[in-house]
Amino acid sequence: MGCGERYPDIRIEGENYLPMPLYRHVASFLSMFKLVVIGLIIVGKDPFALFGMQAPGIWEWGQGNKVYACMMVFFLSNMIENQLMSTGAFEITFNDVPVWSKLESGHLPSMQQLVQILDNEMKMNVHMNTRAHHS
Repeated sequence: MGCGERYPDIRIEGENYLPMPLYRHVASFLSMFKLVVIGLIIVGKDPFALFGMQAPGIWEWGQGNKVYACMMVFFLSNMIENQLMSTGAFEITFNDVPVWSKLESGHLPSMQQLVQILDNEMKMNVHMNTRAHHS
């Protein structure tokens, strides 16, 4: 028996839970920075020379293996960006009342916990509605 059969009038909406602004800024900086680094690798311009610095070994290696270097920069940067943008949020609200927060509890609810939460909320709603009609 699925959730829809048991609770026919339930609306399920998913939306992105935005990460902290700082993480968003770092991630967007990284996505631009990665393009700059890839551009420098392709052009072969040594950015360290501009600052009178000795180019590190990894830069020398990158110049000899441009395709690999670009792919590595791209994938590493994407990995870090995804980590920054992922909040791991799984928040459940019922009639605008929060009933579960993965951010607070640190884990996802089991199917039984979910059904239990919804049952309790439904019973409370029915109870409150019948009291409202009698007064």
